[in-house]
Amino acid sequence: MATLIAAVLALLPAQDAGAAGACISPADCLSKMTLAEKAGQMTQPSWDSLKSKTDITTYGLGSLLSGGGGGPNGAGGTATQWKAMVDDFQSYALKSRLGIPLLYGIDAVHGNNNIAGATVFPHNIGLGSTRDAALVQQVEDVTRQEVLGSGIRWAFAPCLCVARDDRWGRTYESFGEDPSVGSALAGAAVAGFQGASLSSTSVLATAKHWVGDGGTTYGTGSSGYLIDQGDARITEAELDAIHVPPYTQAIAAGVGSAMVSYSSWNGVKNHGNTYLITNKLKGAQNFKGFVVSDWAGVKQLPDSTYAAQVAHAVNAGIDMIMVPDIYVETINAIVAGVNGGQIPLSRVDDAVTRILTAKFGLDLFNTPYTDSSYTAGVGSAAHRAVARQAVRESQVLLKNDGVLPLAKTGTYKIVVGGKHADNIGNQMGGWSISWQGASGATTTGGTTFWQALQQQVAGTGITVTNVGTRTKGNYKADVGIWVGGETPYAEGQGDSSTLAFGSDNSAALSDICSRVTKCIAILESGRPVIIKDQVVKANAFVAAWLPGTEGGGLVDNLFGSGYTGKLPMSWPSAVTDEPINTGDAKTPLFAFGYGRSPY
Repeated sequence: MATLIAAVLALLPAQDAGAAGACISPADCLSKMTLAEKAGQMTQPSWDSLKSKTDITTYGLGSLLSGGGGGPNGAGGTATQWKAMVDDFQSYALKSRLGIPLLYGIDAVHGNNNIAGATVFPHNIGLGSTRDAALVQQVEDVTRQEVLGSGIRWAFAPCLCVARDDRWGRTYESFGEDPSVGSALAGAAVAGFQGASLSSTSVLATAKHWVGDGGTTYGTGSSGYLIDQGDARITEAELDAIHVPPYTQAIAAGVGSAMVSYSSWNGVKNHGNTYLITNKLKGAQNFKGFVVSDWAGVKQLPDSTYAAQVAHAVNAGIDMIMVPDIYVETINAIVAGVNGGQIPLSRVDDAVTRILTAKFGLDLFNTPYTDSSYTAGVGSAAHRAVARQAVRESQVLLKNDGVLPLAKTGTYKIVVGGKHADNIGNQMGGWSISWQGASGATTTGGTTFWQALQQQVAGTGITVTNVGTRTKGNYKADVGIWVGGETPYAEGQGDSSTLAFGSDNSAALSDICSRVTKCIAILESGRPVIIKDQVVKANAFVAAWLPGTEGGGLVDNLFGSGYTGKLPMSWPSAVTDEPINTGDAKTPLFAFGYGRSPY
């Protein structure tokens, strides 16, 4: 069948690649397209699954993506290398019969986090702590610029999940447990990516993951996970009250795409749920953009063949299939589904019209290649200053027994330790250069807490020592600062049955606090972990979430900027409290909305 499609396309009249007038509107394009070309527009492989770059031309592929770590030469790669790769792929799309440009997608979920040298912001849980819509818009505007600088025009962000159980490995992708937090920030995030409307300087935003993935029941996870990709066993009233509101705001802001969740709603996989996608999202919510599946999500549908899975998903309302590998089979399935009567041609035409409308909105037909004026700004000082502000505003001060703020002058000694103190990888968490992230040095640039502290005290009478992870030893200080927490993870691989603080973190915190006069704990984590027995060890305790590349923001608050962050999650006393959320009559260790300010 692949050979047949290629042969049929080859017989059609050739057009100058990307020539003006080859395709002047979505309707004009649609009227000129073959069924196979329409199916190509609905198909999104990962670039590293391409058998040949010429397949972009042959099959008229509508989109490509990079998964986590999918850079030009594996994980990382500079913006210049990325734009060269993406522009090269684009050149093959423009050689297709109608010259319809590619729409390239990437998970820019806390900055353009796959790119070496990019500015990496706090994850959404930290941004939710800020309650600052203007800042969130600024964060995503910087992300937009750094995505454009790498040649990409589509970001799989913002995540609008409302995380209701902290044991979920994607908790940090959520702005907060209550829809009031995400709803207040969703429109701002979309505006940061897209502007007031789509244009040649926009990055298409994605509202994800539709819908209820933050409400799955612990123990129902699929793909071997505890809770991720699980079943949201909730009523429609709860779905509407808790999980839908952030999407309503994103749609009102004009979000151009939506991604379907891997999860299920009362036993039915979302990827095949016509009611959720067609009736609710496109109908009741009046979403006018296009709907994309998640990575290989269509393959999780219960149908017996891949062709049947594709027909099921398309008929349910999915417009573009993130394959990510078997793209020829996907095109064949769509074509065969229409020809065999399993997929209405009207459904395909609607899907392709939605995709083409986004491409025309982005002015891709006139500006298909990278605007290199953005490339030099990737990781710039101005962008990192925005990230540093986001770090300052995202931290939540849980405890302070008169230790903070630290004096900027005078003569005293600080000792620092813990596995995050000088570890940029731990500081960023998952979705950082690679899918799962990694501890240690990375190619992002940025500043660790320890580096920032040294810069802060330079030229003063304050002396600083870093004992690293070897916190046992013969040392003393006026102030001790422990910086530790969770090591990087992403998605279901971060699902936890314990939310444990960790014996290594506990020992290091005890070691440092026992050797100093005043002790400060800075916890970097993707969610609340169990700290009831740890808070008592320190005089001050800070929830810093996963701050990203700009550790200077952590230090700023210690020395007088003050804390403004408020908890976007209820903090459990024990894992047995889970799920715990505001309004459920459970007593948390620290309540939703709590945060000492300024000290």
